[in-house]
This record gives sequence, structure tokens and C-alpha cells, in this order.
Amino acid sequence: METGRRKLTSNVTDTDYLRRILTARVYEVAEETPLEFAPGLSARLSNHVLLKREDLQSVFSFKLRGAFNKMAGLSEAERATGVVCSSAGNHAQGVALAASVLGCHAVIVMPETAPEVKVEAVRARGAEVILHGESYSDAQAHALALQIERGLTFVHPFDDPDVIAGQGTIGMEILRQHQGPLHAVFVPIGGGGLISGIATYLKQLAPEIRIIGVQANDSDAMAQSLAAGERVELEQVGLFSDGTAVRKVGEETFRLTAKYVDDILLVDTDAICAAIKDVFTDTRAILEPAGALSVAGAKAYVQQTGVAGETLVAVACGANMNFDQLRFVSERAELGECREAVFAVTIPEERGSFRRFCDLVGNRNVTEFNYRISDSTEAHVFVGVGTQHPEECDTIAEHFSAQGFPTLNLTDDEMAKVHLRHLVGGKSELASDEVLYRFEFPERPGALMRFLDTMSPSWNISLFHYRNHGADYGRVLVGMQVPEDENRQLVDFLDDLGYRHWEETANPAYRLFL
Repeated sequence: METGRRKLTSNVTDTDYLRRILTARVYEVAEETPLEFAPGLSARLSNHVLLKREDLQSVFSFKLRGAFNKMAGLSEAERATGVVCSSAGNHAQGVALAASVLGCHAVIVMPETAPEVKVEAVRARGAEVILHGESYSDAQAHALALQIERGLTFVHPFDDPDVIAGQGTIGMEILRQHQGPLHAVFVPIGGGGLISGIATYLKQLAPEIRIIGVQANDSDAMAQSLAAGERVELEQVGLFSDGTAVRKVGEETFRLTAKYVDDILLVDTDAICAAIKDVFTDTRAILEPAGALSVAGAKAYVQQTGVAGETLVAVACGANMNFDQLRFVSERAELGECREAVFAVTIPEERGSFRRFCDLVGNRNVTEFNYRISDSTEAHVFVGVGTQHPEECDTIAEHFSAQGFPTLNLTDDEMAKVHLRHLVGGKSELASDEVLYRFEFPERPGALMRFLDTMSPSWNISLFHYRNHGADYGRVLVGMQVPEDENRQLVDFLDDLGYRHWEETANPAYRLFL
């Protein structure tokens, strides 16, 4: 079956692709999605940025176009027997929807790592779901085995002319919806079906438009294949952008991409998270990581080339975001758009030094503060600070160091961003007479300084943890060294402060770990 399919794809001419795209059966299930102006992105990038809103499809992804176009062309006998496909989620939903409309049974093999929101969406459309393997390639191998075992028709997620033509209708819509000049169209790449369809259509009718593919830097099979001049199979792929986690691109998609795509850009996880936030700011829609790749690519392209005053289109290809990912996206978006810098700052372990450092931070937005007493001479503080541009990170580090607080810039340190920020702490023999309190600080400037001004100057802060999660109150954990004979003063301090608080000195978790 695989050999026969390759022979079929090699016989499809580029002119024939135009005919296939123009006559594709997609609008029985798909909408012609808007080409929407993104005002915030446009202002920040000094270009006219348009979003092709494929996230607004009924399955929240473009994938139903290619799936339905393929399945609508099957014979009645093939539909009666049923279809099988492998997918990380979005193609699965397209096949499941097409099967329900066309009245045939669909078997969907999904990786065990597929987000639950996508798995449940496929099941809700009546398809038979089988979870197998850790990646799309593992799921595909199992689906091909089921194809032979059950006599099903395999609906490929990207390497099929009818699927490619269905996705190509997006390019047809872009050209129809925007009558003026287009500088570039940015398209996410997994297996290559989406960019193959769009590029094949646009380059034959408007060759001056640049087609830029965008991949996650840990799932760059197409970029590596183009560099090698042949299809390269990755040993493993990243799973954050699960919709593009493909170890080996298609044969036909590789051919078309090599012929028609001008360039491929690679972006990291932080850049994808920042792009998700950018789109949310402009549209209030939350794209999945694969859906935001094009926006991240457009931002990288503008930064690298300095292009200005041009019209750029980013294909927002999907919005099947797993809710559990939102916390991670929020954490990393600030780093991805260079709005947060993180530092390791060394301060003298002496009374008043904590206050002096806070004075030095000044009116900057503190996003995180982690400290645990561990040495009798110096303290190491993990601190996050809001920034406006990348160059500010080094400037802040130099400023702290010049004022007597040696500073290490950790903004680009992956270990620090992922792990270290959660591990600052531990038990300390120096934390005698320590009492532990949780506070709710008002999220407004001056809240920390009010705390320090009200606190007795004879008490030492031995533990401090704060992370800004965007709530109306900051949750702060503070350890203070308060002698037992000053407990009355402690009560007065808490009353005068007026912040909500809970004592945690007897908390068993604190006793075990801190």
C-alpha cells in the first residue's frame, strides 16, 4: 500500500494541484475563516499583520479540510468498510467529523501523549480511539498495521494529494481575501501537508509572495531534511507543540516544500508561549502551541530581517489547547517576549541588606523572589524582574553588581527557568527562632516595602518566597527570626501591617523540607 501511494503522489503535477485545490470538497464541513487584522502585533512589529483564523473551524483546526476532501472522494465500498488514521489530535478530529457526516466508521490511532482535550473531542464524534506509542510515527505504524488487518482505508494526515489539496484551499482563501500586496505568509510545519498545499497554490499564482515555514526547534524534521537534501527521520521530537511533533515528513510534502517554500525558521518553546499570549491579547483566543508557531515565526522574521511596513499573514492553524498547559504557557510567555529577566543575586547576610536590595530594585515589577538563609556571611537570592526589551537584562545585572550585589543573569539558563526557581530553599541550621507565615500582599507597588518598614529592625528575614501569578493578591511565604520573648511585638506587627496572614510554623511540610 505504501509503495502504491508514493507512485500516486509522484504522478500529480503542480498544475493538477491547482485544479484539485479549486475543486476541493471542503465547504460541506469547513468555514471560510476570516483573515483578521492583529492591531497589537502590527504595532509592535511595525508591519501589517493578518491572522488566518483556522482556529475558528468547528474542530478548532484546519485539519478537517484535507480529511473531508480525501474521504469525500472514496468509493461507497471504501466508506462502507471504514477508514483508519493516525494523528496527534487535530487530524483525528477532522477524520471523525468527516466520518460522521459521510456515514462511515473511523478508527483513530493517537499517541499516548496526545492531550486529553483532543482525545475526548475525537471520542465525542463517535470514532473508535486507540492510544498507541509516544509520537505520531509510533501511532502511524500501528494504524498501517490495522489498515491491513481490518481492510480499512488509510487517511494520511499530510502525505496525500487530496489531503494536501484540501489544506491548499487556505491559500486560495488568503489570495481572495486580501487584494493588495503580500510580503510573506508564515505557516506551521509538522509533516508538511499544510504548507505544501498553501505554497503550491500561492507560488503558482503569486510567486512574489514569500512562503516561510515555521517549526519548533525540537521538532525540525523538515528543516533538517531540506538541509540534507533528503528526508531525515528524527530519533525523537519535542512534545510541547504536539500538533507538529513529526519525526519524518512526507515524501510528497518534502518535494513540494523543497520546490516552493522560501525559508524555514525555528523557534523555541518560550517564543511559542509568547506568541500564544500575543494572539490572546489581540483576539482573546487561545491558540495551541502548533497554532501559534506561525506568529512566533513572523516575530522572528521581523527581528532578523528588519522588514517594516509590509503585510504579513500568519496561519493560526489550531486552538485545541490542553487546559493543563496554560500555567506553563503563562510562566514562559514573559521570558519568550523578553518581558521577564531572572537573576541570582548575592547579598551580604547582615541586617538591612535585604532592605537595601529592595530599594535598589525600586519601581521595577518584581515577578519572583526566592531566598533561604544558608550561610552566615552571604545570601543568594533568586529574583525575577519585569523588563521591556532584551537588552535590559544585562543592564539590570550590571546595575545590581555596581551597587555591591554581585549578579548572575539567568534569563537564558534553561535549568534555572525550569527547575532551580522551584528548588531554592532547604533546611538551615542558621534559622534559629524562626516563625513561618503566609501572607496575602496587595498586588500594588510598595506592598513589600510597607512590610519591611513595619517589621522590627531587630528581626532577620530567613526565608522569602513570592511569585506573581496575576492574581489580585500576591501569595508570599516569609520566615522571620523572632526571639520567643518578642512574641507580643510579633502580634502587634501583624495587626499593624493589616495583611491577611496564616501562621505555618507547625506545618508538617515545613518541618520536613524547610
